[in-house]
Formats: sequence, C-alpha cells, structure tokens
Amino acid sequence: MRPLDLSAAAWRKSSYSNQDGGECVEVSDDFAAIVPVRDSKVPHGPVLVFPSAGWASFVSAVRGDQLRI
Repeated sequence: MRPLDLSAAAWRKSSYSNQDGGECVEVSDDFAAIVPVRDSKVPHGPVLVFPSAGWASFVSAVRGDQLRI
C-alpha cells in the first residue's frame, strides 16, 4: 500500500467536538473513497483512514443516537 498524501487536505472539526479544546476530531472530505480522521490537538500525528461507506454508517449511528458506551 502506498502512503496517503494528506499534505493538502482540508480538515474540518466535528460538530460533536467539545468547544473547550477537548475531544476534537477532525475529518477531511477531500477524498472520494476514504475519510481520513485525526485528533486536532495533534495535527501532525497519526491519521485513521476509513472507507467512505463505513464512515457514513458510523455518522448515521451517532446522529441516530444508536451508539452506547
């Protein structure tokens, strides 16, 4: 697998992130088949990459309050 070049990716903070600087998840919508996700407090740190369909299912479950901890 080739490394993914994210140097020009535009990142947006999740609407579920805490406004006080905690729990800050950022995603990039710049890729058709994948969704890169990172911690905004560590912008040069690791990035998780999810298939777009899997990410869409996750977001739907969060919005539908279907996830329980």
